[in-house]
Order: sequence, then C-alpha cells, then structure tokens
Amino acid sequence: MRMRVLIIALLLASFGRVPAHAHAFLDHASPLVGSTVASAPHEVSLTFTQNLEAAFSNVEVTGPNGARVDAGKPQISGNTMRVGLKAAGPGTYHVHWHALSVDTHTTQGSFTFRVGGP
Repeated sequence: MRMRVLIIALLLASFGRVPAHAHAFLDHASPLVGSTVASAPHEVSLTFTQNLEAAFSNVEVTGPNGARVDAGKPQISGNTMRVGLKAAGPGTYHVHWHALSVDTHTTQGSFTFRVGGP
C-alpha cells in the first residue's frame, strides 16, 4: 500500500513540472535579434509563443537617425506580427514591441539589428 501511495505521489508531482506559457513571449524575429543584414529589409516579422490580440499589440521600428521607419499599423495573424518598413539606409534599427496574448497577459521588449557592415 505504501508503495502505491509513493508512486501516485511521484506521478502527481511530475505533472506539476509541465511548463505553462501564460504569456506571449517573443520566440523569434526576422531580421534576427542582434543580427547584421546586408540590405534594409522590407518588413520586420515577430513570432510569439501564443496568439495575439490584434487590437492591443503593436510594434515600432526606428531607423539609424532615430525616426520611425515602420509603415503604420502591424498585421497580426495568430502568433505572428508583421510591419512594413520604409527605406532608411545602413545603420542600427531599434524594434520595440508590446503584445497582449489571447489569455490577456501583456509582454513587451525591444531589440536591435543592423543594416550594412560593422
């Protein structure tokens, strides 16, 4: 009997270790976070770990001179947010995003990528 209780307790404890994704974390981006690309991309694409609420999620991209280069409101489909970019030339671009997942949790973050050589 004691062995059965121990086995059941171990099984129940192992179920508690399953990771829960209660927020929409950035999974990957294009251009890649911190990367250097040869020419300016036409868009920035962000993929999250959960689906997003389109009305409350946003991304802003600034170019090398600090001016915004995103082409307006992002397109959101499921867990992916995309925004077009205006041409701004070589230099460092800053991406700042704010996401509301369908489970109503918010996350935000930022990263840079570089266009052109070092």
